[in-house]
Amino acid sequence: MPSEPEPPRPAGIGDEAAPGLDGQLAALRALGWDLLELRTLDGVPVAALPEDAVARAAERIRAAGVTVVAVAAKIGDWSRPATGDFALDLAELDALARRCAVLGTRTVRIMSYPSGGLAEPEWGRTARARVRELARRAEDAGLLLVHENCAGWAGEDAGRALDLLAHADSPALRLLFDTGNGVAHGYDAPAVLRELAAHVAHVHVKDAVRTPDGGTAYVPPGEGTAGVEECLRILAAHGYRGALSIEPHLHLRPHLAARGTDPGRGDPAAFVEYGRRLEDAVRRVWAVEGAR
Repeated sequence: MPSEPEPPRPAGIGDEAAPGLDGQLAALRALGWDLLELRTLDGVPVAALPEDAVARAAERIRAAGVTVVAVAAKIGDWSRPATGDFALDLAELDALARRCAVLGTRTVRIMSYPSGGLAEPEWGRTARARVRELARRAEDAGLLLVHENCAGWAGEDAGRALDLLAHADSPALRLLFDTGNGVAHGYDAPAVLRELAAHVAHVHVKDAVRTPDGGTAYVPPGEGTAGVEECLRILAAHGYRGALSIEPHLHLRPHLAARGTDPGRGDPAAFVEYGRRLEDAVRRVWAVEGAR
């Protein structure tokens, strides 16, 4: 009988569990996981942390037996439109190159710039040119940029994401697929993933439903309409071996927190329960894949 394929390793975006590193590591310890994705520590993005603070954090992370699998940057995200100052992103990438070396990771999440009012094709030209330059610099720095299917020119359309990869033409640019973003942005996530799975190097797991007022409510994996398990099946069929990093959004929505409309500070118990739900889904999906 063929052996069951090894599933991807679970991880978590730490500030979804707690603001500080102690709480983030405690949540991983409760799950028995050893992969951490860093976005903020005590509310401060990784790129903005003093280098000595990063060194101390890296020491504590290693002492806990944990590896930093990725850093979630602000480069090209919802707060950085294509009409904004590109120097901010270049400076952030430079800062992250130094901090990632200390943290022991090379993977950096980026996005591809909201339009800022630019019409096509100028928006596309700007986004492609910026990401190409970022990828060139990342290659020189030994980093891997992973573009998320979220805010920006290539965030909601598989064709644009493939175009972005082709234009950058760099081994330093691949894709990050978030299972829950389709609900918030109005597209079918599994359908998009089928076109992109071969290029995915990192995954965020979340689930969501649309609310009666047209908004988005985030729910435990499997309870929403994002098609989380279908996305996992697609990844399994493509032999995905990267991390599956939970981003629950149950008690923290960073873009709303930054605007002062979400006081959330993460929730360790909810984070742990979310992780257990992911483990159950992964077992089901990869067991079926192994039986094929």
